[in-house]
Amino acid sequence: MGEVLEILLVDDDAVDRMAICRALARADLPVEVTEVTSAEQAIANLKSRTYDCVFLDYRLPEQDGLSLIRQWRAEGVSIPLVVLTGQGDEQIAVDLMKAGASDYLVKTRVSPDRLALLLRNALRMYEAERREAKVMAQLQQTNKLLTQQNEELERQRRYIEDQNLKLLEAYRVKSEFLATMSHELRTPLNAILGFSQILDSQSKGPLTSHQAEMIKRIFTNGKNLLNLVNDILDLSRLEAQRLTLNLTQVNLHNLVQTTLLDLRSLADGKALTLKSTLQLTNPVVVNDEHRLRQVLTNLVSNAIKFTDRGQVHITLTETASDQISLTVADTGIGIAEEQLPHIFEAFRQVDQTIRRQRPGTGLGLAIVQSLVGIMGGTIVVSSKQGQGTTFVVTLPRQISLPPETFSLDTDLAAQPLTLSLHTE
Repeated sequence: MGEVLEILLVDDDAVDRMAICRALARADLPVEVTEVTSAEQAIANLKSRTYDCVFLDYRLPEQDGLSLIRQWRAEGVSIPLVVLTGQGDEQIAVDLMKAGASDYLVKTRVSPDRLALLLRNALRMYEAERREAKVMAQLQQTNKLLTQQNEELERQRRYIEDQNLKLLEAYRVKSEFLATMSHELRTPLNAILGFSQILDSQSKGPLTSHQAEMIKRIFTNGKNLLNLVNDILDLSRLEAQRLTLNLTQVNLHNLVQTTLLDLRSLADGKALTLKSTLQLTNPVVVNDEHRLRQVLTNLVSNAIKFTDRGQVHITLTETASDQISLTVADTGIGIAEEQLPHIFEAFRQVDQTIRRQRPGTGLGLAIVQSLVGIMGGTIVVSSKQGQGTTFVVTLPRQISLPPETFSLDTDLAAQPLTLSLHTE
């Protein structure tokens, strides 16, 4: 709406048109009135010019105002339509408003004030309807965008779900392959290790020193290969969440002492001190003894591997009535601060130069972290280059698992190999 109101007055009675124009002139409104006498002229003007409001006689010669309003509204004419009628009939008023009239006025009641009030109200209502229509259009556009986004999100969700299913299937296939491969590798390894021990015992006859040395190398490398097979399989089953715990009562003092005894030869070979401080008032916990030993063995052997002088210190303490803490500290080469976040990643050693000097698969710490996790515990590491590394494992004194996980792991292909040799 501009500063001057453009009014289209449609009435075939010249006297009535004059009365309306006079009232508008006295209404103190800036208006410009275009007068026409028929519906056909009105339609032509509406098509060629923009108006702010239409004053329409209810009874035109060729068409009544009610049908004309319906026609205009159907054709998209949205400006205010004020109907002028010769008599105040309530039913006519209702029909007009239903058809789309903005208001109506009985001609005998035309006055400047009433006409100004009616015009202002009609224009105010029209502006409100325009704003509402604009808001509704924006809401519809927003709803359309939301619908499109929801459809896209649903498409992505289905895609991710499909990819997850494929990953799960890939994990399953990989686990089955590794289990089968493990079995196939262990059978010849069992024979190699067994016969190398028989030969080393010299029960079949004496060996030269060179032969004895070669047999020891065969046994050592075969055992290393077996440990690698076990590590790969354990990691695969941990990733697939298929590794279960065989819970028993475990004496941690005995576990630490026997583990250190097994690893003492490694420490002696590097002139390192293996030290233990056992401070548990009650050393008995409920856990998987084999997996606890695996955690401790990996941490201690890793400490020995990266320590050239000094000691490896194992400490057992009670951090709470229902928690125990296992600490493995060494005086080794340490780890750079920026490499600490990657220390538990599988198949990774933080320094390739160190990897060449101290070879390994990079699986030990990844397996330790996963095992500690399924035990309901935590593991943290602190280190400074040249000053050593400390691993702290916190475990519940008694593991609580859902009933379905309290099952003995009967997958023979997944069990570490235990040699039982019989000689004649």
